[in-house]
Amino acid sequence: MMKAIGNTVEEILANVPQDRSEAFGKLHSTIVQNLPQGFIATISYGGLGYVVPHSLYPAGYHCKPAEPLPFAAIASQKNSINLYHMGIYSDPALLEWFVSEYPKHCRQKLDMGKSCIRFKKSEDIPFALIGELIKKNECATVDFTL
Repeated sequence: MMKAIGNTVEEILANVPQDRSEAFGKLHSTIVQNLPQGFIATISYGGLGYVVPHSLYPAGYHCKPAEPLPFAAIASQKNSINLYHMGIYSDPALLEWFVSEYPKHCRQKLDMGKSCIRFKKSEDIPFALIGELIKKNECATVDFTL
């Protein structure tokens, strides 16, 4: 993921290229409106991330316990706006659901890697589907305090 310009969520949003700022801001808002309770938007790995904070999951990310557990991220890359989602990477059922739902929301062919969904045209971002994806995680019902 390319490093975003800014040290706060607001700075990153303000520094998105002008031709992408409206769609990027709407994607950010869609994610924030659908985040499981207690998850937060923050700077994560140099970009705009959505995480399970230490207050909910004190163990943090297993590779870097000092970092909160990553959940999702968005980035404005050279050729696309990208959504990174840990659930579609780690849960085959969620991935299958997303892949089957995508054509119902977007005419463009799905362009994705293991956890990355790339949108080359801002008008092709299926905001309603992204909102459903963010809400649809099993971790939203996990009691992290156990």
